[in-house]
Amino acid sequence: MGFYSLSKEERKTLVRKIDSEIFMGFTSGDIQYIIPYFSDRDTYIRKAGYLAVGKLNKGNHIAFHKIIGLLNHLLESKDEKIRQTTVNAAGELGKTNFEEVAHFFDMALFDDHHSVRNAVIGSIKKMGERNPKPVLTWAKKYLHHPNKEVRREICHGIELRGRKYPQDILPLLRSLQHDNTARVQKTLIHVIGQISYKKGCLKIVIEDLISWDNPILVKKALDEIVDVHHRYKSFAALSLKEATDFIERHYIR
Repeated sequence: MGFYSLSKEERKTLVRKIDSEIFMGFTSGDIQYIIPYFSDRDTYIRKAGYLAVGKLNKGNHIAFHKIIGLLNHLLESKDEKIRQTTVNAAGELGKTNFEEVAHFFDMALFDDHHSVRNAVIGSIKKMGERNPKPVLTWAKKYLHHPNKEVRREICHGIELRGRKYPQDILPLLRSLQHDNTARVQKTLIHVIGQISYKKGCLKIVIEDLISWDNPILVKKALDEIVDVHHRYKSFAALSLKEATDFIERHYIR
C-alpha cells in the first residue's frame, strides 16, 4: 500500500515509525533498520526515510560523524534506490553542514544510475537555497567538466537558488554560454527562464544578459523568458506585456 493511499492519521503513524526505526538504525549501527525504507518502491516512503535522517541531525540526537559513517556504507549498496535515498539524506545534512557531505555528491555525480545522479540535482537545489556559498563554490568546479551530463546536471542543480537570488548564479551560468553541447545549452536556457519571473528578478537577469557575448544563445534565452511569462502568467510578477516591454526597452543588440 502506497504512502498516499493511507489516511492522514495513518501517514502520521507511519512517519513516526520510520523516524523511530531510522533512529534505531543509526544509534545501533544496524542498517537492517534503515534498508526497508531507503529501498522502498514508494518515493514518499523513501522521502520519509531521508527526512528522518535530517531530523536526527537537527535534534543532535546522534554524533554527526556516526551518521556520516553509516551513510558512507549505504552509498556502496548495489541497490540504486538505497544509493539515491542516501544522497538525498546527505542533502538534508548539507543544508547546514555541506563541507562534511560534499564527498557524497562528488561520488554520486558519476553514479551509473540516472536516479542517483538526479538525487544530486535535487540535493544541490535544496542545499543551494539554504546554504548557498559552499554549495555554489562546489558546483563551480564541475561547470566545465569534460562530461557533458555533469555540466548539465550542475547547471540544473543551481536553479532553485537563482529563483530568489539570480545574481548568485548568473556568473556561473554566464560561464556556460559558449558550451556547444545541445543538452547543456537547452538546460542553460531553461534555467535562465526559470530565474526570471519572480518579483525583481527580470531586471537582474536582463542586466546581466546584456554583458554576455553569445548573441544567438541570448536570443534563445530571451525567447524562453517571454515564453515563461506566458506559461506562468498566474505566478509571474510581471504580465507578458510588461515583461516583453521591459526586454524591448533594456535589451538592445
